[in-house]
Amino acid sequence: MDTNLRKRIRAGDHDAFGDLFDAYARSVYNHAYRLTGEWTTAEDVVSLTFLDAWRLRAKVDEEGGSLRPWLLGIATNVARNTRRAARRHAAAVARLPRAEAVRDFADEIAGRLDDAAQLAVVRTALARLRRAEREVLALCVWAGLDYAAAAEALGVPVGTVRSRLSRARTTLAKHMELSQTVGQMRDDRTTAVRPLREGNR
Repeated sequence: MDTNLRKRIRAGDHDAFGDLFDAYARSVYNHAYRLTGEWTTAEDVVSLTFLDAWRLRAKVDEEGGSLRPWLLGIATNVARNTRRAARRHAAAVARLPRAEAVRDFADEIAGRLDDAAQLAVVRTALARLRRAEREVLALCVWAGLDYAAAAEALGVPVGTVRSRLSRARTTLAKHMELSQTVGQMRDDRTTAVRPLREGNR
């Protein structure tokens, strides 16, 4: 974004803010989804991010390049707060009296999808990362920010971004390798057992 747009945003120009939204709403949404894993939550994060951006517009430097790192930094903080609120809500709901269980067919339908197993592996692997590592991975790998821009977005030194990203990649690689090994063992076991079952018919 050019310097003129930064100045207009600082001054509270609604048209300039509309241009900012048009330019980066999709990027913020993608980043939010990668952090939360939920479409509807990601939409909420986008709305809250741009509300916060409007509220914090006076902090935008008049000189500088793209405002994307600034917006993704705000989105990261919003996602953190959203997750905390969701945990508090879940804890409150857990304290309520249990209603009679009704069978949910959603998981059964999802289980038929070919990609469900792989998606589960990826989500499990991501869940093993610390929050800080997951955020750096989302910014550098998925959002495509360089180390300096990610450091700006998170308010940490560049070296911290590098080390967190390195740990995240190592953890993911180990988990994915382990998951593939377990999957192969299951496949081998199924192949070995099948002829015995067929022979007993």
